[in-house]
Amino acid sequence: MVKIDDAVIARFEKEGHKFEILVDPDLAMDVKHKKEVNFDDLLADEKVFKDSRKGDEQSPETIQKIFGTEDLKIISKKIILEGEVQLTTEQRKYFLEKKRAEIISIICRSAINPQTKTPHPPQRIENAMEQAKIRVDANKSSEEQVKIIVDAIKRIIPISVEKIDFAIKIPSNYSGKCASILHKFDIKKEQWLNDGSLAAEFELPIGLKQDLLNELNSVTHGEVIVKIIEK
Repeated sequence: MVKIDDAVIARFEKEGHKFEILVDPDLAMDVKHKKEVNFDDLLADEKVFKDSRKGDEQSPETIQKIFGTEDLKIISKKIILEGEVQLTTEQRKYFLEKKRAEIISIICRSAINPQTKTPHPPQRIENAMEQAKIRVDANKSSEEQVKIIVDAIKRIIPISVEKIDFAIKIPSNYSGKCASILHKFDIKKEQWLNDGSLAAEFELPIGLKQDLLNELNSVTHGEVIVKIIEK
């Protein structure tokens, strides 16, 4: 659990009611970008406030009316996803730089120079983004912004995203654990088979394919089955 002094306020307003929780800023931004986090580490205090600075708690009746539940995990996620995480100027700068580095990393893994068929180095991508006057949005996921940024820097450097179609099959004893990993990527088709195994098809940039397989292999100990789909 994050310490009170290190926490920030996540605030949500609806129907004239205010709801505030005290959260770890790093984990709150992960939730904002729909990543799985350890809920026990997210909150500094297991209370929902109407004014956290005064210590005024929101009434259970109002919480039930607005959220339709008393489940603190569900309530906290809604507050973070639909409300505002109140970061300091320094924290905003940190998350913006972190997001920018993450985007550059994804572009380097998923895009190539079509003239040489090789990846661009990170510094070249960063320089092209600066020339194109790209503004990274800290509140949007990196994946959402990559395509827009690649399209914008095409005016500066030759660049294209090479994609690959492939199918995977996850054995039944790992399928439940792997389902959340799959949904971090764009799935074309998903099917639970009679034996409890999970099959899915993807069209992903080559680099993101490897990211997906790395995560799946770490959970399945290399037992995931991969098949390239010929176009």
